[in-house]
Formats: sequence, structure tokens, C-alpha cells
Amino acid sequence: MQRQLSDEDRAFQQEMRTFFTTVAPQDIRDANAAGGEPDPDVIRRAQRLLNEHGLAVPHWPVEYGGKQWTELQHHIYRTEMQQANFPTPLPFNVSMIGPVLATFGSKELKDRFLPATANLDIWWCQGFSEPDAGSDLAGLRTTAVREGDEYVVNGQKTWTTLGQHADWIFALVRTDPNAPKKQMGISMLLIKMDSPGLTLRPIKLIDGGHEVNEVFFDNVRVPADQLVGEENKGWDYAKFLLGNERVGVAPVGSIKRKLADAKAFAAQTKRADGTLLDDPLLAARIAELETDLMALELTVMRVAGGSKDGKPDPASSILKLRGSQLQQDVLELVADIAGAAGLSWTANDDVPAWAASATPTYLNFRKASIYGGSNEVQRSIISGGILGLKG
Repeated sequence: MQRQLSDEDRAFQQEMRTFFTTVAPQDIRDANAAGGEPDPDVIRRAQRLLNEHGLAVPHWPVEYGGKQWTELQHHIYRTEMQQANFPTPLPFNVSMIGPVLATFGSKELKDRFLPATANLDIWWCQGFSEPDAGSDLAGLRTTAVREGDEYVVNGQKTWTTLGQHADWIFALVRTDPNAPKKQMGISMLLIKMDSPGLTLRPIKLIDGGHEVNEVFFDNVRVPADQLVGEENKGWDYAKFLLGNERVGVAPVGSIKRKLADAKAFAAQTKRADGTLLDDPLLAARIAELETDLMALELTVMRVAGGSKDGKPDPASSILKLRGSQLQQDVLELVADIAGAAGLSWTANDDVPAWAASATPTYLNFRKASIYGGSNEVQRSIISGGILGLKG
């Protein structure tokens, strides 16, 4: 089997590479390469530059900034962006609520929110998970009761990523507690984060960072015209949103870059007889990861090229599963190369910045097993939907 880009796709690849390595400012790329907690100003600058050049929302409808690219071109775009260390557009805006509004929102909601969403003039966060409704999302208990031209919202959301920077939250709420099935009676509301009665509390993670939050609603009044689509149809919109989230979830470009960094770090680490890169066991480990990564990229190209009608191939579950595993394997390699220096977490004269960040980055990316649909869910899809096995 031979997989290679056509002349047209190769020219497109060069166009993207030139943009992300020459037009994209170096300070934005350096800030993203440094890792750690995302800088909201850097993310806004990056997305606004993309939007200025028509590259922020290529998968949206053309009238709202879309490009009508092929799925393979979308893959090339994402890969070149990741390899250049340029921040990806905010997923809550471009991959989640944007496509939902473009597909199910009223003309008023589209005109009001989509341009500002593409340009990151509005920063969105996601209000789905609750303390007892994570993987079992349909078990959510936050309620919204209609009173005249408003909904009154009460309840709690959790694991709200980057909510501390958000202007708005798109939230799933229960509007019909007597619906015959728990997936029914759910609606999607758009809520301002500075609404009276809404409070946010940070959750500190194992890497020491503040990336996620709890959000509490205490009689928060929401104008009824901020309902997305139809009342009690929110579950359909949520499934659509989660399907989009999985597209492009195998970060081939990022893994390539991190593996190249790992080799450079090993070459900098001195031993009595040379450098750590001379160790045959480490070299074999790197070679195995490079082989696995090449296989993943070929599969991504094959699956992306085979997608139809804008819908992800069911095999995207394999990409999500292997992509998250390889990402974690490469970060574990970096932590092992750092060795005892990785226990510092603070750079100093004896501990370079890459070694100080190795362990917290490794710990932070354990999340890759969960977001975009947990790896256990992907295995169920692969066994039942692809292999035809029944448990």
C-alpha cells in the first residue's frame, strides 16, 4: 500500500507550512512551546491572526468563514499548525458551540454570536459535566424552569476548562424533569458568566495548575432567546457537539514535535561515555515510538481521506485511542530523560526549563485518556461498531 500526497495537497501543505513558520509571529510560537498554563492573551492573538487570514474556522459553513477543504486538507492544516508550535484555535469556540450554532441556531443567534466566536471576541466554556454526571452525561440534574421570557437556572457544573477566562458558557440543563427517558427533557442554554447568581470556584490539579473549575447556578435568570434550537432537544445538539470534538483528536503534529524535542533533550544529557542518546535501550525506545507514530500518521491520512459528507469515519475511535496513548508515551519518555531533575518542577542553574516542566506536563496529559470520549468508550465503539463484537 502506498500513501502519498497529490501535487495539489503537497502545494497546500507548503502553503500552510509557510504561513505557520513565517507569517505566524515567533513570540506566539515560543509562548506556546514553553508549555504550562495557557496565556489567554496569546490564545486571543493567535486566533485573531488566523481569523484575519481566513484560517480560524475552516470547517464552518462558508458564509461564516468556512473553506470547504477536504478532510485531508484539514488534517494537513492541523498538523502543520501543531508542528510549528502555533496555538490551536480555542476548541470551545471553533469545534464545539460554533458548529452547533451554525447548524441548529436561529438566524438571530448565528448573527449575534458566530462572528464574535470566530474572532475570539467571546470566550466560551463548556457546561456539561456535573458531580454525578460525567461519562453518564444524561444523568445531569441542573434545572432550568421557564418563567415568562426567562429561564431560572439552578445547579452545578464541574471540570469547566478555562472557565476563569470565559465570557459565556453553553450549558446543558434539564427543562422537563418528567420526560420518559433521561436523555429527553434536556435543553442547551447560552449564559453570560457575569450573570447574577453565577459563581465560579477553581479546582487545583495534580500538576499544580488551575485549568478547570466548578460553576454554580443560584437562581440565574437567562433570557429565553438564548435557548439553542428547540426546548428539550439539547441531547441531540450535545451528541453533535461531542462528535465534532473527536475530529482531529489524534495530534500527530504535536507528537512529532515532542518526540523530536525528546531526542534533543537526550542529546543534551551528558553521561560518562557520551550522552543519553547513545544509550542503546533509549535509542530502541525512541525508534519504536517513531515507528508507531508513522503508522498512526498513515492511518490518519487514510481515514481522513476516506471521510464522507463531513462525517468522521468510525475508525476515528482508533485514532483517538492510539493518539492519546502515543502522546502519553512520548511525554513519559521526556520525564524519564529528565530523570531526577524532573522532580524539581522549578528551573534553576542545575535544572533546565524542559526538565522542570517534564513531570507536571506528564501528569497533566493523563487527561487525554478522558477528553473527546474516554478511551474505554472508544474501545467499546471499536469492538462493537468496527469489529462487530458484542459483549
